[in-house]
Amino acid sequence: MYDYQRIIDKYYPADTVLRDIYMRHCRSVAEKALKIAREKQLEIDPAEIEAGAMLHDIGIFLTDAAGIHCHGSLPYLAHGRAGADLLRAEGAPEIYARIAERHTGAGLTPDDIDRLGPALTPDRSYMPQTDLEQLICYADKFFSKNGDMLEKPLAKVRASISKFGDRALSRFDALHSRFATEGQ
Repeated sequence: MYDYQRIIDKYYPADTVLRDIYMRHCRSVAEKALKIAREKQLEIDPAEIEAGAMLHDIGIFLTDAAGIHCHGSLPYLAHGRAGADLLRAEGAPEIYARIAERHTGAGLTPDDIDRLGPALTPDRSYMPQTDLEQLICYADKFFSKNGDMLEKPLAKVRASISKFGDRALSRFDALHSRFATEGQ
């Protein structure tokens, strides 16, 4: 199992509000993804699910998102790309860098990147490709990093995704049809 905690500890100091937010959010995403994998009998290593979920948002501290105690300089949209770059620099396995890079929204197409501006590098793929990437992307949509941080109902998730257009919502709905479990 990959020692993801070493990287978290390096960038999210103990006893800080940001670390508490980060750990609570990522742990919730990990638990949901692991539950889905069990219920759907997905052939994905649970250790990879846990590590991927715990590292998917590693780049948020580099962004300017004061509402979640992030005081970096990048736009929040760039947190996935920044996290992927950080994980690669740390020598983390590429599967985790790709999860970080591809979990934003329901994936981002080249058209989305053109529309959203220069926060993303246009020659990279921001669409989740593997089962693991898609699972983490999906599970992440159910948890915010602010407010009560409880799991959001499907209607609220869909409303949030729909702000990015019909194509984004269609991509999310495809993920939902694949990963939805009992009671969703």
